[in-house]
Amino acid sequence: MDKLETAIAVFPNHDAAEGAVKTLTADGFAMKNLSVVGNGCHSEEKVIGFYSAGDRIKFWGSRGAFWGGFWGLFFGGLFLASPVTGPVVVLGFLATMIVAGIENALVVGGVAALAAALYSIGVPKDSVIQYESALKADSFLVMARGTKEEIARAKTILGATNPSQLDIHRDADVVAPTVPAAA
Repeated sequence: MDKLETAIAVFPNHDAAEGAVKTLTADGFAMKNLSVVGNGCHSEEKVIGFYSAGDRIKFWGSRGAFWGGFWGLFFGGLFLASPVTGPVVVLGFLATMIVAGIENALVVGGVAALAAALYSIGVPKDSVIQYESALKADSFLVMARGTKEEIARAKTILGATNPSQLDIHRDADVVAPTVPAAA
């Protein structure tokens, strides 16, 4: 069984993050293996709101079109606020992990849900702090998750989109199922 890996790229703005996601999906990455994390609003905006419209979400604010367009493409999403990062939107597999962690009471002792989810997929504490700082500075995280081979390909693709940071993290406990060899 192969351990899963996660490529995490940091982008300075939502346009660059959106371009990276489009590049990954055009190269065959499934949306279920991708995540985007970023601020739900600019710090100077006084009001932010959203409402569900079936499988879509409507956001008010300068990033409304970005988040609203992505919401329906990803399998799961959430909006949360943290004292460290402020309001963030998490879409994709990481959102599912955060919800599962909260439901299973894994987030304890004042550890933020986002930090706990990142740590659970093998991201070291120092890197979690770097990613939280990037989010606080209005950057976006684009994440791809898969086998070692898939993530090597994701690293090449993401590297070509000029992220400000690109790291690979390997899970400590989670393993991906392998396909049995044909008899």
